[in-house]
Amino acid sequence: MIQRVQTIWLLLASAVAFLTLKLSFFSGNKMVNNVKTFISLDARESLVLTILTVAVAIASLVAIFLYKDRKRQVLVTVITALVSIINIVVYVTEAKKFVPNEGKYDLTSILAVAIPIFLLLAIRGMRRDEKLIKSVDRLR
Repeated sequence: MIQRVQTIWLLLASAVAFLTLKLSFFSGNKMVNNVKTFISLDARESLVLTILTVAVAIASLVAIFLYKDRKRQVLVTVITALVSIINIVVYVTEAKKFVPNEGKYDLTSILAVAIPIFLLLAIRGMRRDEKLIKSVDRLR
């Protein structure tokens, strides 16, 4: 389990997802009760963002322990990657609610983009394992 490269990718995706709960995606001024207020947008700012981020983090951890059923592991990881892409879309729509031209994407927003990349790399490792198992079965 640990010796497989996709386990490392899944662990990285989960750790980064948990990090995005604390680190900001966007910072800027937002109108709150007709007063401009400086706010940092992180996953805790919105209930939808919180739920999606925690779901991605937990699903990545769960996928690690599905190593005995590779097809299910690939399915869980693909669904998790899709949810993480939806999470990025929600981040961007929440960022559009800020006052125009008075905010910026933070450097830590790269972490949110890295999650689906890590998950896709894990899927690639799972597919390689599947090919290896099939080639070994042919030799028997």
